[in-house]
Amino acid sequence: MTQPANPHPHPAPVERPPNFVEQIVDADNASGKWGVWGVAEKGRENTPRVQTRFPPEPNGYLHIGHSKSICLNHGLAKKYNGKFNLRFDDTNPSKEDQEYVDSIQADVRWLGADWTGPNGGGLFFASDCFEKMYEFAIDLIKKGKAYVCDQSGDEISKSRGTPSVPATSPFRERPIEESLRLIAEMKEGKHANGSRTVRAKIDLASPNFNMRDPVMYRIVHATHHNTGDKWCIYPMYDWAHGFEDSIEGITHSICTLEFENHRPLYEWFIDAVNEGRAAKIHRPQQIEFARLNLTYTVMSKRFLLKLVQEGKVSGWNDPRMPTISGLRRRGFTPESIVNFCDEVGVTKTESVIDVGRLENSCRDHLNRITARRMAVLRPIKVTITNWADGGGADRVEMLDAVNNPEDAGAGSRQIPFGKSLLIEREDFMETPPKGFYRLAPGVEVRLRYAYWVRCTGVVKDAAGNVTEVLCTYDPTTRGGVDPAPGPDGKVRKVKATMHWVSAEHALTAEVRLFDRLFNAEEPGKRTGEQTDDLNPHSLEVIPGARLEPSLATARFGATVENGSPVGERFQFERLGYFCVDPDSRAGKLVFNRTVTLKDAWAKAAAKG
Repeated sequence: MTQPANPHPHPAPVERPPNFVEQIVDADNASGKWGVWGVAEKGRENTPRVQTRFPPEPNGYLHIGHSKSICLNHGLAKKYNGKFNLRFDDTNPSKEDQEYVDSIQADVRWLGADWTGPNGGGLFFASDCFEKMYEFAIDLIKKGKAYVCDQSGDEISKSRGTPSVPATSPFRERPIEESLRLIAEMKEGKHANGSRTVRAKIDLASPNFNMRDPVMYRIVHATHHNTGDKWCIYPMYDWAHGFEDSIEGITHSICTLEFENHRPLYEWFIDAVNEGRAAKIHRPQQIEFARLNLTYTVMSKRFLLKLVQEGKVSGWNDPRMPTISGLRRRGFTPESIVNFCDEVGVTKTESVIDVGRLENSCRDHLNRITARRMAVLRPIKVTITNWADGGGADRVEMLDAVNNPEDAGAGSRQIPFGKSLLIEREDFMETPPKGFYRLAPGVEVRLRYAYWVRCTGVVKDAAGNVTEVLCTYDPTTRGGVDPAPGPDGKVRKVKATMHWVSAEHALTAEVRLFDRLFNAEEPGKRTGEQTDDLNPHSLEVIPGARLEPSLATARFGATVENGSPVGERFQFERLGYFCVDPDSRAGKLVFNRTVTLKDAWAKAAAKG
């Protein structure tokens, strides 16, 4: 049964001043720059036109860096009652795949940016515009603003010149009729890959190298995921970008800062097509913002693909990967990512954000929405030696446990308690150092929701290793309550409350503990090779973890968030936040740790 996307959504972000992009939109709306929506647009008719898009290339899975662009573009459409498009810049069939198209759609929708919803503008592909772009290229050749060049890619790169030396091309003055014939032959597949290109004729001496006769088309003999084998020439991103925006009616074309030097080219192409044209095509406004950069993270699809291909990770959705699908599998919520992007803000200043802020956003949300459960990862047995004194050695008591102290409506559950228990091995020491407040000979502790117990002895194997801890319990402390004062009026106190599970009733599960994929804040800075900083301890698999029996019904896919099945999420008390992994099967639960309860990296850094 599909459950609601999230019964406890993240609270709305605190009201903040408009960012610089919103200020531009506000000014455009005030001036009427883009006009208003027509009467056919029910619910937004006669309101200022705002239309944005998220334009990924389907050559890999989306990563956390893309989430900032998704949230910004969709957020603008939502704020101004405009439209948001999802568009694939599918202009390089040699690196693209339908798998990536499908994964991108799932990730964008999971983050709440639905192109079919109330602010949806639709799903688009650059490849659907190839015919129109080709017509524009023919138009520019006829105007003497483009030509077919026989230089190879390497030759073009070598002839780009320097800031003081202009670029060159021996084919720049090729006759228009010859260029028209050659581009037709290129389209028909009569020329080999790399043998010819179509270039814009702009300015070989421009200080902006993007304007030095940039390539518009190259020859690629490859099957395209959307158009099959229809095309043999494919547009370069700079050529396609502006025309896609224009055809879709985008008002604000929002890009990251590396495209700032491409803006003159974006505008030149559209202006060149409009020159002498009675019915001008639409020219959107390109706006650049600083991309999202995180510490301990590499956000390059090329590098992430390398990790997948070399088996450094299990796949694009490995929970250690910074991909959106990896974060979803690990247990992050879409609300926590959206809220993080809002907190980071939108500026034109490049910076690197502490990845701990993303993790803290996730902790904050999971703390409020997840049910609490008890689990023991590395168990050691505890036997209550005086259990029979309370009414029989084999009896089992059912104790009440709160599901979520942050949510009064979450209720409670019952957990079994008997003579044999399991606790974390690290919660017991036979000869503890000073400051160790957990279980030790002669020490009394509180068992969460249960009783106070005191260690009276241990059982060891032939090698002298402790295999069992012997304790007595105080029957007056049921529920973990403090005992009554003694005859002398003194009150007993304990310094530790520990989690536990019933040995007889506990489930066995595999638990995967994930740490950051890289050890360095700036992977690769030390040696120049990012893989040198891979964290060899980023994954620890615990096959024999023991869980309280109420987790028997936990499963992957019990909840569907914005179209994506996800694993149920829980807080394992004292251990962190966990979710069910899709590898789970009947009789074999697998849990991923999403984040710890506290930022262990920050704590380690504070200690120097």
